[in-house]
Amino acid sequence: MTVQLWTYILVGITFALYIGIAIWSRAGSTKEFYVAGGGVSPLANGMATAADWMSAASFISMAGLISFMGYDGAVYLMGWTGGYVLLALLLAPYLRKFGKFTVPDFIGERYYSKTARIVAVLCALLVSFTYVAGQMRGVGVVFSRFLEVDINTGVIIGMIIVLFYAVLGGMKGITYTQVAQYCVLIFAFMVPAIFISIQMTGNPIPQLGMGAKGADGVYLLEKLNGLSTELGFAEYTKGSKSMIDVFAITFALMVGTAGLPHVIVRFFTVKRVRDARKSAGLALLFIAILYTAAPAVAVFARTNLINTVSGQPYSSMPQWFSNWEKTGLLKFNDKNEDGLIQYVADAQLNELVVDRDIMVLANPEIANLPAWVIALVAAGGLAAALSTAAGLLLVISSSVSHDLIKNVFNPKITEKQELVAARLSAVGAVCVAGYFGINPPGFVAAVVALAFGLAAASFFPAIILGIFYKKMNKEGAIAGMVVGISLMLFYMLKFKFGIFDGGKAAVAGLKSDWWFGISPEGFGTIAMLVNFAVSLIVNRFTGEVPEEVQEIVENIRIPSGAGEATH
Repeated sequence: MTVQLWTYILVGITFALYIGIAIWSRAGSTKEFYVAGGGVSPLANGMATAADWMSAASFISMAGLISFMGYDGAVYLMGWTGGYVLLALLLAPYLRKFGKFTVPDFIGERYYSKTARIVAVLCALLVSFTYVAGQMRGVGVVFSRFLEVDINTGVIIGMIIVLFYAVLGGMKGITYTQVAQYCVLIFAFMVPAIFISIQMTGNPIPQLGMGAKGADGVYLLEKLNGLSTELGFAEYTKGSKSMIDVFAITFALMVGTAGLPHVIVRFFTVKRVRDARKSAGLALLFIAILYTAAPAVAVFARTNLINTVSGQPYSSMPQWFSNWEKTGLLKFNDKNEDGLIQYVADAQLNELVVDRDIMVLANPEIANLPAWVIALVAAGGLAAALSTAAGLLLVISSSVSHDLIKNVFNPKITEKQELVAARLSAVGAVCVAGYFGINPPGFVAAVVALAFGLAAASFFPAIILGIFYKKMNKEGAIAGMVVGISLMLFYMLKFKFGIFDGGKAAVAGLKSDWWFGISPEGFGTIAMLVNFAVSLIVNRFTGEVPEEVQEIVENIRIPSGAGEATH
């Protein structure tokens, strides 16, 4: 059978599974819609959290980034995995004990203010829409290549599927769908990695195969270093980023992780505080399977790509090359008209442009693996993108229906009306997400990294101070969130999109203009520190926190009996 036929079969089976789960687990109350009724087991929640967390950026784009950036790409591994440890230790159990539905719910109650809640909602929407833009691009990339449909059509198909189980099942439907999606995506990521590891080094464990010798007796990384330098690229195992930028990006991704609303809300779905801890630990284990294999996949993909295309006649390129050319994500321009593909670092001489997001998806094809393995990767990429998109859409939906309509504008709304509002909000969010998928703002991991910066700049200080500093007042928290996210937005728009300087910085990539030598992906660290500073300074000169709020903060930090706490 052909790759396309296998893809239709595997994607069709997985989509049918997701829709079946949504029908089986449809939400009948707002509690089921927002937090799956609060009765999810730690194992199921751990798998769902891992799927929610491992987005298209993790599955499709991260190994692609590392394959092009080499050593510098390690910042994404360190930041995203380290952030999860931070989330599990510092936030998950305390937020679960607080017992609210959403992050804006926590901030609104903890800071006893409708204004704080509204600011938190706006931050949640900004972070979620930035993040979902990356997921929809991932959906479009997969559909355009493997189902051979127009990218716009692919995005619309994906959004219809997400809309169905997100609107029908809410968090309950999304949770059990994400359990299935985790199984699909981890199997889809690891099977080709194992195949290629055996093919290139004889070792079935990709993590070990990356550092093993190939059939020629040369260590794989040593061989890749040689191939890279021959073509004028930097050595694969040497970094070029400054230490301050590496630190800033890593830390921004870490604290951004701990502030992501769609991940945090998962800890409200379990029964007890100790279940929140268990599910966080299990999720970290499930995530580590993919994250430890990603560098190996990057090395395999980069080595195979260079060996297959560099210096080779264009006329002899295999079928996968022309398949990806059709998508526009792989481009060959024969500048010297000699019929050979010159793939070199010098932009004046280079004739091949490779989109980073295709590396994981094209890797099995480049390695000439069986058609069913190639199709399996397509199903996995869709599972990764759709699982995270669903979680983000729920955050957007609950922010509008629960935090704005129910708690700010119309407190007397009935539960049935709130459920209708939540579902209508989800429909609106899907339409916006679809727009971002059709008009993608960049490659997946770059967009997602910016979402982490926005989360770091806005939510992290407010949540940390809200839990560990009982005298933190509403004025300080509001001022910190507003200043932090505004600063991050300004920097992002200036240096990533060139909004404030006629596009010069974004087009030319003027690193010399970066403040403190820190890239837009790492600036969330600076914005977060400014948030902390503003919060504490404003807090020092404004009103006292009410006694009852201080008692709530004391209570969520008391460990005695916490194992059985349900509220």
